[in-house]
Amino acid sequence: MATRRLYYDDAFETEFTARVISCESALVPSFPEAKAPAWEVVLDRTSFYPTSGGQPHDLGKLGDANVLDVRDAEDEIVHVVDQPVELGEVKGCINWPRRFDHMQQHTGQHLLSAMFQERFGLPTFSFHLGTEICTIDLRGPEPTEEILEGAERAANQVVFEDRPVNVRYGTADQLSQLGVRKKVNRNGILRAIEIESADLQPCGGTHVKRTGQIGLVLVRRCTKVRDDWRVEFVCGRRSERFARHDFQLLRQTAEKLSCAPEDLVSAASRVLAERDANFKSFRAMLQRPDRDGLRIISRVFEGTPADYLGFFASVIGKSEKTVALLSTTEDGHLLFAQSPSAGKNMSAVLKQVLEKIDGKGGGTRDFARGRLDDEASAERALLLAKEMLVVD
Repeated sequence: MATRRLYYDDAFETEFTARVISCESALVPSFPEAKAPAWEVVLDRTSFYPTSGGQPHDLGKLGDANVLDVRDAEDEIVHVVDQPVELGEVKGCINWPRRFDHMQQHTGQHLLSAMFQERFGLPTFSFHLGTEICTIDLRGPEPTEEILEGAERAANQVVFEDRPVNVRYGTADQLSQLGVRKKVNRNGILRAIEIESADLQPCGGTHVKRTGQIGLVLVRRCTKVRDDWRVEFVCGRRSERFARHDFQLLRQTAEKLSCAPEDLVSAASRVLAERDANFKSFRAMLQRPDRDGLRIISRVFEGTPADYLGFFASVIGKSEKTVALLSTTEDGHLLFAQSPSAGKNMSAVLKQVLEKIDGKGGGTRDFARGRLDDEASAERALLLAKEMLVVD
């Protein structure tokens, strides 16, 4: 017996009653997270959407049972629940926040795909609605930043106009005559979603009733995936959450670089230029000849994050018979590193320095890291270390 799909005609229906046709123990979990035991319930009608076409299934309750998964089994819809449901009448309840979020993302995807195809000739090859990020895979040349922004802006214009979103039924030929975006080769009556004057697409998923309910469409980035271009996007409440999170990251990063958020790019460029200049200076120091074959590089850095010292250490490790004694003035970090051919013991040198100047740290023969209690002692610490290496 085929299950009547109530969500086809009204995706906003959150509660319904149905007749339980069967309830059987689930022998094989439908997904790795499923906990045994579980039962598979088939109803004569349901508002629960099964996983299909890139859209995840609904969650909710059947009576007192929690719905863990919903699967499409040809004409029937199977509800996987955590306790048995008695035959007869049962009340179903949809998890509305999850359902509406999926509706926002899915209708937003239809609209965004239509804009990419109509405005820029880039058809959608596949779609996936993730728990955080949604994606569409475009086929064709690489979308430029101007194309990504243009498709986003065009989609949001339709959102702001609050156009109707309607469900249409017809054969493949009938839908083709109406200008369907993607033709399908299937017999019988098909269901399609129409965004007024913007898109007509065969689809069995749940959708909003007006484009204004999509909320803001936010395109995030585009990456190459095999022969296609994967565009990441979010809609509705997700857009609000991601926009706030992105701004917080910008603000925190700007604070680290002591600049305003709008100056972040130039500030980051400056920091990278300073890092490259330090690397260049270091390479020049490594090329200076040394009388006894051991090259000792000692330097206290100002305005340089302690993490950068590790980058310099990696350069040292590639230079024959070279030792680096590095420190930062701001926080008293010490880093002693050598190429193995130098033949010294960085851990022992650091230990001797910290016996004379308060601090803590440790490491290996070739790499040791520490931190002074008084950052003003950085210059003295490097001088002591250098004296120990010369005497050794």
